[in-house]
Amino acid sequence: MSSSPSSKTRQYSPLTKAILSAILPGLGQVLSGQLRRGGGIFFTVASAIVTTVWYNHPAWYVVPIGLWIWNVWDTYRLQKDGVNPKGAPIGVPVLLWLVMAYGIGWQVTEFNPVALVQNRQRAESILRPMLRPDFITTRQEEFRGWVEIQVPCSLTPPLAENTNKNGIHIRVSPDCAAVNETLIVTAEGLWPDYPTGVTWMTPIGEEKLLGGAFNEMLLVTSDSQGKLSTAVTVPPTALTAAPDPTLPLPHRVYLTQRRTLEGHIISKNGTYILQGIYETLALALLATTVGAILAIPFGFLAARNLMTANPITSVIYVIARTLLNLIRSIESLIFAIIFVIIVGLGPFPGMLAITLHTIAALGKLYSEVIEGIDPGPIEAIRATGGNWLQVVRYAVIPQIVPPFTALTIYRWDINVRSSTIIGFVGGGGIGFFLWQWILINDYRAVSSAFIAIALVVILMDFFSARLRERLN
Repeated sequence: MSSSPSSKTRQYSPLTKAILSAILPGLGQVLSGQLRRGGGIFFTVASAIVTTVWYNHPAWYVVPIGLWIWNVWDTYRLQKDGVNPKGAPIGVPVLLWLVMAYGIGWQVTEFNPVALVQNRQRAESILRPMLRPDFITTRQEEFRGWVEIQVPCSLTPPLAENTNKNGIHIRVSPDCAAVNETLIVTAEGLWPDYPTGVTWMTPIGEEKLLGGAFNEMLLVTSDSQGKLSTAVTVPPTALTAAPDPTLPLPHRVYLTQRRTLEGHIISKNGTYILQGIYETLALALLATTVGAILAIPFGFLAARNLMTANPITSVIYVIARTLLNLIRSIESLIFAIIFVIIVGLGPFPGMLAITLHTIAALGKLYSEVIEGIDPGPIEAIRATGGNWLQVVRYAVIPQIVPPFTALTIYRWDINVRSSTIIGFVGGGGIGFFLWQWILINDYRAVSSAFIAIALVVILMDFFSARLRERLN
């Protein structure tokens, strides 16, 4: 007569089981008939050892040692408890493991809240401009002219010209210079007795400030006849972006006068925000539409209840399911970087990236909806001899149209938010402008972009929720 499992576990003495647990954590528990407990202990101790060895800090080795000791104690308690073994308190290893996980995580991430206080001035320099969003501005009238200057000088520099732009006559002397050299700019035809901003513009359109240590606007007031004369120094960074600093190229000095008028208009950055938001919504809508259409066949091919009737369809099911999981496991931001390399900057690579991710995400959700439908109609049509297409047409589609529509709308909501991040890698939309403003430290524009994105997401969430409620 064969012995029962309990009698087999009693053939080992408590001391033997404790020794075996000391050699291999969890083995004593397994020999005591506690398979799940033994497996859990082995995983806990093993993961603690791997983590501490990887982090390689001697102080943390106390955790796997403590878990190992607890494991031996637990084996002893299982024998001592007799008929209803409970073992040692499970809270001890859980607490030790969590202390290790959070402690090493704290150190690995270099979590340092004090840094926020230490960099308070830096934080204030960012947050204060954000309290004044740049979306609407007062109406202004602008009067502007410019004159060209060659930097550096060529062997045959151009003759000095008196440029006439917008009625402003401007002359520069000399008409070429090297970096850090001084020029004299004279002008007439300006608004009389009015401050005039003087700026430098490189050949690629990069504006340079000329006041202070080249970090503030140079302001010169015109006289009563609308004339002015000022010294201008070629900025030291004028040739920073030049492919060949020795190649003479035409730079410009701009003279700009602005005066405030009544009323308000959308600022220049505000127009960029509206353009970016429109691109973002269009990008998300097109990606969702194309992705949903392409995801529908994947949803059917990845549904277990439709595709496991015979070996051929079972293979198709495994392939479709695997493909969806592979694509879904890669973030759309990575796809966007790849498509930007392939097709260049703009909304198109962002649309391709979100479309690909949408196909995988909706394909998975669609398949789960199909797997959760009422099997009664499917069995009834199969019982009458209906083929696969007839099953789908008459038993599946009537049940899935409302949830499919709700999931597609919800995915559009997600894609609107995703397309903002896609823009950071050149995928177009509001994210592209947002990244540029962060690079040039224009935090007023950044604040306006944040507000616009938040409003769009809130409105999208509100209307999509209402629409999903009606469909369900």
